[in-house]
Amino acid sequence: QVQLVESGGRLVQAGGSLRLSCAASGRTFSSYGMGWFRQAPGKEREFVACITWNGGSTSYVDSVKGRFTISRDNVKNTVYLQMNSLKPEDTAVYYCAATTKPILTIRTTYEYWGQGTQVNVSS
Repeated sequence: QVQLVESGGRLVQAGGSLRLSCAASGRTFSSYGMGWFRQAPGKEREFVACITWNGGSTSYVDSVKGRFTISRDNVKNTVYLQMNSLKPEDTAVYYCAATTKPILTIRTTYEYWGQGTQVNVSS
């Protein structure tokens, strides 16, 4: 089992940047593919980005391509989401998740979830 704790969310102006972190503990972090999801009020939780266990492959939802970057540090047991050029529509609770399964873009793939961190982008 793995425990996930997100941090880094806050209020930021449109055009600004944030880096979210997700610290993992428990079983070997490098065994897991990792993903970031977000959920805005009244909306379903949606996929944002994912990264394979060794960082060799990443994927992003179209709306964040070119603005967000996912990365991981398997020594620090942490996955990051660098968010640049933020827009008000990026406002949501951001969750990190972990899975041992190969498909990383689907929410139901993930076995472990953090509690989320709130990101608010003002216009």
